[in-house]
Amino acid sequence: MILLGTSGFSFPDWKGSFYPSQIRQGDMLPYYSRFFEAVELNFSYYAMPTAHKMAALAKQVPKNFLFTIKAHRSLTHEIGDLKKASLQFQEGIAPLVDSGKLGCVLFQFPWKFKYSQKNLAYLAELSAALPRVPQVVEFRHQSWLKPQVEEFLIANKLGLCAVDEPQLPGLMPPIAKVTGNIAYLRFHGRNREKWWQSKNSSARYDYLYTLEELLEWVPKIEKMKAAQHTFIFFNNCHGGQAAENAQALQKILKIEPPDPIPKQGSLFP
Repeated sequence: MILLGTSGFSFPDWKGSFYPSQIRQGDMLPYYSRFFEAVELNFSYYAMPTAHKMAALAKQVPKNFLFTIKAHRSLTHEIGDLKKASLQFQEGIAPLVDSGKLGCVLFQFPWKFKYSQKNLAYLAELSAALPRVPQVVEFRHQSWLKPQVEEFLIANKLGLCAVDEPQLPGLMPPIAKVTGNIAYLRFHGRNREKWWQSKNSSARYDYLYTLEELLEWVPKIEKMKAAQHTFIFFNNCHGGQAAENAQALQKILKIEPPDPIPKQGSLFP
């Protein structure tokens, strides 16, 4: 099963492109769920999710809709008290688990988190701290491309997140491997010039994929379908670009939207 969508949904600058111009923020997720069957929640990296908020989101979507959620930065970037942070995170996402609407948790590590025995041991500890949930790992540094890491992921049933991003020294190449029940792909854009921009890091994701660039992934996605679930998300969220590219890939893969609303403007006439 392929579940396709975007990394987030609540963007004011999507009004007039993906969303109707006058849509209220509270109506965005129900509208979004008419086009896509899954969404990746990223706000949870910055603010610890709460059970109240997760329960409210779960009520806004159809029965078969799934959420994936990025782990809070205290688990992946600003590592401290793992036991305390993992318990708080588990409590926050419990409504998604209990309602059957949690696809997986995404552990996205920074570029500076490079392969070492110490970091591999931490990953094992982190995975064990969240026993109730399916998990996927996104590495940003290519030092993790080692046979022993792949063996570790398979042994611990951890999915490996495939990424499309600029081909710059040290970054992960565009490879796709199935290491668990969940396959996962994130499109970050190929904005080489702005990738390491420090003043406005979000600018790195300002990118619109061409049809040819999306087609490059079709053979790899076919291999990823060996997993029980394959999640595909676009993180190039500026100005509705993620939604446009996600809809384009839907057409390429012949995935029918759940409840489509006719709309003008896309890569396809």
